[in-house]
Amino acid sequence: MVAKLTFFYDLSSPWTYLAFNNIQSIIEETQARVVWRPFLVGGVFNAVNQGVYAARSNPTDPKVIHTFTWLHEWAALADLPLKFPTEHHPIKSVLAMRACCALESEQDTLYAFSHAVFKAYFTHGRNIDDPSVVADVANTLGIDGERLVDRAGEQVIKDRLRANTQEAITKGAFGSPTMIVNEDRLYFGNDQLPLVRQALL
Repeated sequence: MVAKLTFFYDLSSPWTYLAFNNIQSIIEETQARVVWRPFLVGGVFNAVNQGVYAARSNPTDPKVIHTFTWLHEWAALADLPLKFPTEHHPIKSVLAMRACCALESEQDTLYAFSHAVFKAYFTHGRNIDDPSVVADVANTLGIDGERLVDRAGEQVIKDRLRANTQEAITKGAFGSPTMIVNEDRLYFGNDQLPLVRQALL
């Protein structure tokens, strides 16, 4: 039986940027069937994890300071460039995540687009809340960027993002990335990837 991995993610999350890249070797090794599921992490925070906002409001909190240090150490360990935080942080990801939802039925295209947007934000510090940036990233992949941005504004796409977010909440998500193995085993964050690997095997 081939294991299934559902990867709920938001493009604004630096930890998700790390996990999205780091999990690729695990997927290759385990031959897991992957479903990339875009959602809105702010919607999850609002519903079940509002303490995140309180933590962000106090940048001198030792936990916040150490967490940023660890973030960059994890990036260095994975040999991933990381420009964070940028002038755009905390960034609104609604447009980018709706664009992902518009591509969700084409999983290979969704993966390529998500990878490129992660790189645009976390490597080059671009503003992924800007429609022109989202369109430009899409165009570099051979996707009609203007059409994609237009589709992101359609009600059916907005509803899909809400549905994906609610699905994640229902399954127990409290942040990004949330990874579900075989529909019933939940894992969270870049540091739990060894457990995800073990579960997939």
